[in-house]
Amino acid sequence: MKDLDDILANIEDQDRGSEMELRNPATGQPTGLKLTVAGPDSLTQRRSRLQMSDELAEIARADGTVSAEEREKAAIASLARCVLRWKVVHGGRELPCTHANIVRLLSVAWVREQVDAFAGDRANFFPDTVVIVTDRAGMGFERRGPMPDGWGGK
Repeated sequence: MKDLDDILANIEDQDRGSEMELRNPATGQPTGLKLTVAGPDSLTQRRSRLQMSDELAEIARADGTVSAEEREKAAIASLARCVLRWKVVHGGRELPCTHANIVRLLSVAWVREQVDAFAGDRANFFPDTVVIVTDRAGMGFERRGPMPDGWGGK
């Protein structure tokens, strides 16, 4: 990125989203379930965060507190608004990408953790920097953006 135009163009790119594939939390194997998620600097994520703040303010008790359950519901709904489209199969059929269905999927803790981590990692939204990385244990995976110290790309 060499000037403001590059930065602003990246925000637009982040609004188009980047695709991730959910991985089995026990084996790390791809599940075939894919979601396209807006990036952390996108207007989509910004609007979602603001909406979540408004929702929490509306449901706050007189003393300003909000229950943990309500905060979790608001966080899931906010993350769901950042999922732009998906390829999710349920019962052998493609499941429509609706807010209610996304919330249902994100209510599974390991799914939410993966989507949230992906959505918050700016490196996932710089498609011109995709490389295959081998970690110290020799496991290979795709990584976008700059590599952490001690990791080498192939």
